[in-house]
Amino acid sequence: MKIDWLKPLVGRPGPFATVYLDATRSVEAGDKDVANRWRSVRRSLAKQGAADQVLNDLDDAVDRPTWVHGPHGRVLIADDEGVLVDRVLKEPPPVMAGVWHRVPSLLQAARSADEEVDALVVAVDRLGADFFPVGSDGFPSGDKETFEGPDDEVSKTSSTSTKRSVIESRAEDSWHRNAEAMAGEIDRRVAASRPEILLLTGDVRAVSMVRDALGQQAAQLTVEVSGGGRDDGVHAGHFAETVVEALDSFRERRREAVLAALREGLGRESGAVTSIGDVAQVLARGQVKQLVLSEELADDAARALHAWVDGSVEEPGLGGLLNGFQLWIGPDPMHIAASRTELDGVGDLEELPAATALLRAAIGQDAGLVFAPTGSVELRDGVAATLRWDDGGTPHESAATMSGDDGRVSMAH
Repeated sequence: MKIDWLKPLVGRPGPFATVYLDATRSVEAGDKDVANRWRSVRRSLAKQGAADQVLNDLDDAVDRPTWVHGPHGRVLIADDEGVLVDRVLKEPPPVMAGVWHRVPSLLQAARSADEEVDALVVAVDRLGADFFPVGSDGFPSGDKETFEGPDDEVSKTSSTSTKRSVIESRAEDSWHRNAEAMAGEIDRRVAASRPEILLLTGDVRAVSMVRDALGQQAAQLTVEVSGGGRDDGVHAGHFAETVVEALDSFRERRREAVLAALREGLGRESGAVTSIGDVAQVLARGQVKQLVLSEELADDAARALHAWVDGSVEEPGLGGLLNGFQLWIGPDPMHIAASRTELDGVGDLEELPAATALLRAAIGQDAGLVFAPTGSVELRDGVAATLRWDDGGTPHESAATMSGDDGRVSMAH
């Protein structure tokens, strides 16, 4: 899935305030619940030395409602120039925390990308179409935009001065012209905004005609969902439930497609790699299509963050199972290596926690990100990548030595 929304973090010197917040509003208290939770996190950030301006910018951001129904969370990342990331999480975070550190705490933020689907709903009737994005709760997450077809003679109501057959023929022609115009508008919007899935709903006949007229790109993204429409009679709650089911199904298909490609590539030692070293090398060469991380990494990062919040440890754990393993980076996101000598001559160098460095490089080359559930695939060090291309310089040392390797993170237990 897409992680381009993390791009504003690339190249920033830090330090950063990373906030994980339960943004759920209760019926009784409303936004007061969120405000009280934020005050607690804010005090923690202030004690850690976060600048007043950073805290004020976060105040303004938290004050803006998410408009999301039901339980959900929120991640915000800010530096001294403002809030760089503000994303809704499908579920409240396992640990509410604020971290002021030279690097952002990215694993939990990145995991939220695995929950999100960039979805566009298109509700059609025989006159036109409404377009609006939806969130993980199935409700609209942005403004509705309307497109009206060129023909408004869509009724088959009889007239005393015109034969019924003529009226019906005119109406049918109008329906088809409008459907073709709507399909053209959908094609244009898909090409411009590149949603991951297009949810088509509304008048049954119009849905069928519009879908038949779609271009190849839009047609491949389209899933029909029932219960929606352009009129006020739509039951928003029931339709949202249908949308959530469609998004859940898409999310599973999206993940399994990547994991299937990973298994195949690792099996034939072409098209995929695993281990920190191999993944760092292919990231440096710009080969990565999808970065794959073990869900255990994010789970362990959450546990480490919890230990820091309750005072059990002095430093927040930012790297999950990779905690303690560092990678070197240079000025460009593709400057990444396990040793400093590999980057000699590229400019100022810095060591980062491995998970942060891997994500930075993936973001810089527009790679996607997938978290692999326990039991789905075997990963060395909990990391892997599928590749855009493979050649003689592609490392595959880990694939040949995974059996019995103490560095392996088994996902099959």
